[in-house]
Amino acid sequence: MKQWLIRKLISFMGKVYVWLDRKLEHPKGDVLGLKIDDDFASMSRYDLCCHIEDKFDLDRDSFWRLESTQKIRYCAQTARNILGMK
Repeated sequence: MKQWLIRKLISFMGKVYVWLDRKLEHPKGDVLGLKIDDDFASMSRYDLCCHIEDKFDLDRDSFWRLESTQKIRYCAQTARNILGMK
């Protein structure tokens, strides 16, 4: 029951966050010293998630619906797998 309530609260807060995020003007340019291409800089949060889904052959909205920590884990593992190939 506790986990269910926590997930519901996070889901609600996530929806509020996304709503607010759409109204925020995000700075353009480098992120942590990494140059961000113009096409990525102009994409919305949802567009970026769709891009990840397309590039990694994921079902539509599967990445979008992940909790933030799960998205970070997925990207961290993917980065490790890609960098491990070099």
